[in-house]
Amino acid sequence: MKTKIGIDPMDLQAVASVLCVVLADEYIVYGKTRNAHWNIEGPDFYSQHLFFEKQYMELHEIIDNVAERIRTIGHYAPGRLTDVLQLTRLSEVPLNGTLSSDFFRELLSDHESLIIHLRANISQLQDLNHDSGSGDFLTDILEFHEKSAWMLRAHLK
Repeated sequence: MKTKIGIDPMDLQAVASVLCVVLADEYIVYGKTRNAHWNIEGPDFYSQHLFFEKQYMELHEIIDNVAERIRTIGHYAPGRLTDVLQLTRLSEVPLNGTLSSDFFRELLSDHESLIIHLRANISQLQDLNHDSGSGDFLTDILEFHEKSAWMLRAHLK
């Protein structure tokens, strides 16, 4: 059955395409954060272990919400890792160690990349694709990444 929510099907396709890339990027950041949680070492282990756990739990919720938003507008969410790797704009960089600063730098770069990408697409979804709901939805995600970037940046001082 077709989705009838007052938005042209071509606009919904464009919105779904943006959301699928966001989903893929979120999944990559989630994986990197989970990796940091599992593999961090050093004198700050326990506090950083908890920090990364909180972050990956929030990212898990975002991933689920993005996938459900894609379904809400009548499209299918990419759920296979193969799809995620084809859609993501991010890459995985091998880290030379297990120090928190290495993980913080890598994750900060990804969060900042997501911030820029989300900010660039919010107005497109609202203005060009006439989907204020998805624009507002991305604004909430943008705020999460801004706060996450701030926290990661603070750890690096």
